[in-house]
Amino acid sequence: MSLRILSTIVAAILLAGCNQDAANSVAPPPVALNRDAMGVFCGMNLMEHPGPKGQIITASRIDPFWFTSVRDTVAFTLMPDQPRDIRVIYVSDMARATSWDDPGTTNWIDARKAFFVIESRKQGGMGAAEAVPFGNREAAGAFAAANGGRVVTFAEIPNAYVLGSDTAGDQAEHSDVRLN
Repeated sequence: MSLRILSTIVAAILLAGCNQDAANSVAPPPVALNRDAMGVFCGMNLMEHPGPKGQIITASRIDPFWFTSVRDTVAFTLMPDQPRDIRVIYVSDMARATSWDDPGTTNWIDARKAFFVIESRKQGGMGAAEAVPFGNREAAGAFAAANGGRVVTFAEIPNAYVLGSDTAGDQAEHSDVRLN
């Protein structure tokens, strides 16, 4: 085999590997919320709970991991016994939600690009404190002004906030809280 042919084969193999890495770096699109979506931690149907939802897509699974709350979604990423091959984390963009009871089935945003309101009076789908996600800082700020709390990024959400056992029992009933 000539040196030219051997060089061409080696170059083709290297380029194929680079192309595969590039393809794996592109985040897969979110999956539309549907009746088959069951929460990882609670085993309950997501559509039966109000408030924002989450989904995590990993390299080792075909279907996403589903979460009845964004707080649980973030907690999953911090737990050492959970998969580490996370490709993307999606959360409901509450700036595009119809209401708290109907957060939407297709209005997902990459959690790492979202703005979250934490420590508000709003309770999540399982009655716990929630990290309420928004696609823009202005919408998050308006929600915080109406419902209390503070605006943070994904990286700024305190571990204790999502891993704690706060049940939001001292927070206002959801009928007192406005989404807009």
